[in-house]
Amino acid sequence: MLSDKARPVIEATLPLVGSRIGEITPKFYDRLFAAHPELLDGLFSRSNQRSGNQQQALAGSIAAFASHLVNNPGTLPEAVLSRIAHKHASLGITEPQYQVVYEHLFAAIADDLAEVITPEIAEAWTEVYWLMADALIKLEKDLYAAQSNTKMWMPWTVVEKTPAGTGAMTFTLAPADDTPVTPALPGQYISVKVQLPDGIRQVRQYSLSDEAGASRTFTAKLDDGGEVSPVLHRSVAVGGVLEISNPYGEITLKDGDGPVVLASAGIGCTPTASILRSLAEAGSERQVLVLHAESSMESWALRGQMTADVARLDGADLEVWLEEPQAGTKAGFMSLREVDLPADASLYLCGPLPFMKKIRNEAIEAGIPATQIHYEVFGPDIWLAA
Repeated sequence: MLSDKARPVIEATLPLVGSRIGEITPKFYDRLFAAHPELLDGLFSRSNQRSGNQQQALAGSIAAFASHLVNNPGTLPEAVLSRIAHKHASLGITEPQYQVVYEHLFAAIADDLAEVITPEIAEAWTEVYWLMADALIKLEKDLYAAQSNTKMWMPWTVVEKTPAGTGAMTFTLAPADDTPVTPALPGQYISVKVQLPDGIRQVRQYSLSDEAGASRTFTAKLDDGGEVSPVLHRSVAVGGVLEISNPYGEITLKDGDGPVVLASAGIGCTPTASILRSLAEAGSERQVLVLHAESSMESWALRGQMTADVARLDGADLEVWLEEPQAGTKAGFMSLREVDLPADASLYLCGPLPFMKKIRNEAIEAGIPATQIHYEVFGPDIWLAA
């Protein structure tokens, strides 16, 4: 917990640091990559750096963590930390890297707040940083230890590459060596590393879109704004070998027999499709409500898989919203106000950030507790910074 010495300092300076952290983090990354350009090769995403999403995510996580320490003494924001730890583990973040980040982050803070910072302020924010870092290091060590192997990257062969809707492609992989395979849980993701034409390696996370277990199937949208998906679409053929991580992600189907609501938009259907497939394979008797929003029926990447799985479940219903509506669908954008939500449902949510915020707010208005709303974020978690 935050020390009695640091607490009043953080309370007093949180508004100032919070207001400046958006300016501090770009300076931090400039310093970090100037000193360690190798971190852009196979770790940090260049596209997220260019868009500013990575900076916004770091700013949001630090500010949210400090605010939690002040407003909830003696506790940690476990859900936020778990989400970050899973993402870090999928990238192979190691304990020594936290010291590197600390060095350059606090140099950026000292530079930006040079006129007001004091040793007392620096000490208090150092405490915040290491409380967060130490919690993440512990979580990440546990995640690494839970894997069936000690490797970060493993070779897997592409055995199928099939179009999925408009502008998406589904890749099915098989192990290319004898490394023990960690079974994936429904809703989890893997990191995929590719080499770009300029020689730099880049990484992106993709949700496993089929039944989990020991298989690896993911669906990538071509125009997702990153550099990895175009390489997968245009340069990776059947028989090619990809480097992938072990499976990570804490948004997985929870045990129980209560109702399940799966809400997605666009390519955000990939983790919900995995959860739906697991329910269908298990012959689940749970009440399942599948909600999906798409521009057109032809654009729906996993339409065949998801509609077939809904049909396999006696207790499942499907509702679809289309910007180009057709018979049997709703027009426009998804709204839970148009849905008869089952009581005591657990909601699993994935899609663009504005979509998730809207649906989450509507779910809470409808009486679903925030603790029963689970969401997955593609890319840096800028939800925290909003």
